Amino acid sequence: MFAIIEGTVIRVQVSRLPGRRQREPKTLWLWWTGPTDDCDLDRIWQVYIRRFDIEHTLRFAKQALGWTNPKPRTPEQADRWTQLILAALTQLRLARPLVADHRLPWQPPLPADRMTPGRVRQGFAQLLHRIGTPATWPKPGKPGPGRPRAGHRHPRRDIQP
Repeated sequence: MFAIIEGTVIRVQVSRLPGRRQREPKTLWLWWTGPTDDCDLDRIWQVYIRRFDIEHTLRFAKQALGWTNPKPRTPEQADRWTQLILAALTQLRLARPLVADHRLPWQPPLPADRMTPGRVRQGFAQLLHRIGTPATWPKPGKPGPGRPRAGHRHPRRDIQP
């Protein structure tokens, strides 16, 4: 019914926090299930602290870049979409020094090397005007004919593995 999992409880107590904070640092309790001879205490608590960066990156990819919007039918399509989202995140990181900080009124100004991907995304439209595009401008025209009246719409067939 219940399994017994062997592990080690690690207590991390900080002597002081960076900056001029008035509050007392709290004790951090961590759980380690790996072998105790590989237990590098400095690495364990640093990895725990870095989890916030990973969580915020995933949230940005889902909410702002639309990672979970499409409904891929095959694992290959899902992998390709994930690679496109990672490429978009990489472009936002690389464009930091090229984009001016277009901040909202309540946001503090940030130097170019500290701008978040969301801030870069806000100023990315101005960068696109500077670098141009290989595509031609859209041609003006009338709307398309739409669906034929006598046509029969066939149901979508999913690909079976």
